[in-house]
Amino acid sequence: MSQVAEIQTFLNGLLDHSLWSIVIALGVIVFTLLTRGLIVRLLINLLKKVTGKTKTKFDDKLLTAFEKPIAMTYLILGFYLASSLIDFSPELKLILDRITRSLVLYAIFWIAYGATDYLEVWLHKILEKRNARVDDMLASFLKNGSKIVIIVLGGLTIAQVWFDELAGIITGLGLGGLAFALAAKDTAANLFGSITIMIDRPFEIGDWIQTPTVEGTVEEMGFRSTRVRTFAHALVTIPNSVMSNDPITNWSKMGKRRITYKLRLNYNTTSAQTEECVERIRAMLKSHPEVHPQTIFAYFEGFGENGLEILVYFFTKTTIWEEFLIVQEDINLKIMDILEELDITVAVPARRLLVNETENQDNPVIDYTS
Repeated sequence: MSQVAEIQTFLNGLLDHSLWSIVIALGVIVFTLLTRGLIVRLLINLLKKVTGKTKTKFDDKLLTAFEKPIAMTYLILGFYLASSLIDFSPELKLILDRITRSLVLYAIFWIAYGATDYLEVWLHKILEKRNARVDDMLASFLKNGSKIVIIVLGGLTIAQVWFDELAGIITGLGLGGLAFALAAKDTAANLFGSITIMIDRPFEIGDWIQTPTVEGTVEEMGFRSTRVRTFAHALVTIPNSVMSNDPITNWSKMGKRRITYKLRLNYNTTSAQTEECVERIRAMLKSHPEVHPQTIFAYFEGFGENGLEILVYFFTKTTIWEEFLIVQEDINLKIMDILEELDITVAVPARRLLVNETENQDNPVIDYTS
């Protein structure tokens, strides 16, 4: 009912106004709409001349966050000036004043919100001058955190325009506040999870990680979640409360990459051939430029079910997957060359069937031997 009454008051007040006041107000609104683009461009160009004199390019990029909020503020001021030319009732003036103040505050916080996108650039520039380094994950965390703070402060500030006793209203929420706290427990868990990740630092932006639920490259970490790009190029969003509790394997932190397998030789291979084969493989690995010299094993390990087993165990210097595959292929080809030169064949799984002939030829005894 109060809204209907306000509309009736507005219409009644509008009819009491002089025609000239309404015409001038409409003229101001039309002028504001027509000159908005020109005024905004002039103001932006003026600011560019000022920022062009500085050594850093950060303020030049920051201007892009100002353009739309400035245009909005210019429109708000135009409409406010037009409304001030008309003698509205005190109640309606109060409503129009609150609307104007709310929109101006919205534009201000919009500028601050847009400026946070350049916070990472500013941090890197400042720390480069001090020969320090800020990692991408911390910069992303600060940027997203700043956006949340700005949204909360903006909402509270605009609410203060409409509710003079905002603190009293918040205090008087009672059970509603408790219900809100219970509903926000997951958000709080994600917030503390993000803090835990920032302290422990199990990964950084760009790292290749593996968890029980996802494997891929970390793209972004925010207050609520972490985004991981899988190798299928899908983007997976994981709550930080889950990420902080799951075991995380960070493959990007490998200093070297392991290769291990058992080479099985045919049982027809002689002991001399086996010994020379092991020695040549070991020598080849030690002389290979892409094999890490710290741990190299090549030994005749034992007699397997299908052949003589040689353990091959070593690490590559590179951890990049494609380079790793190239090194592995090169070593496998060199081992094949050694086997060909020594006339050694690789054992394959086989079974031998022995048939024992007896006096009763109709019922032979069959022995299955591996």
